[in-house]
Amino acid sequence: QVQFVESGGGLVQPGGSLRLSCAASGFTLDNYAITWFRQAPGKERLGISCISSSGLITDYEKSVKGRFAISRVNAKNTVYLQINSLKPEDTAVYYCAALRATYGSSRDFCPLSDVAMIYWGKGTLVTVSS
Repeated sequence: QVQFVESGGGLVQPGGSLRLSCAASGFTLDNYAITWFRQAPGKERLGISCISSSGLITDYEKSVKGRFAISRVNAKNTVYLQINSLKPEDTAVYYCAALRATYGSSRDFCPLSDVAMIYWGKGTLVTVSS
């Protein structure tokens, strides 16, 4: 059974940090590009960070660049999102999604859009508040 499960969310004060995890079971992440999305209350879902299946390419939405860091540990079938210097406007449900990218140049594909995502997690809530 394929599962994609996010964890690590919670309540944190402004300026704080969290590490979100996205663990896969039932499939191996090695051949998938992974993108983190978030959806704030009343707003559309937004792609905020991605990592290619090769692990060589990462990208960030401008509002999180310099504060968030994505990484992957294929041996653990897990992708992480370190989120630092949190602001109240970072409050959202955070989701991860996977795009199959197995061969050639596709292994450096790193999308911040949700086109062609195959697997989605159910999300983890991050609340930034004092």
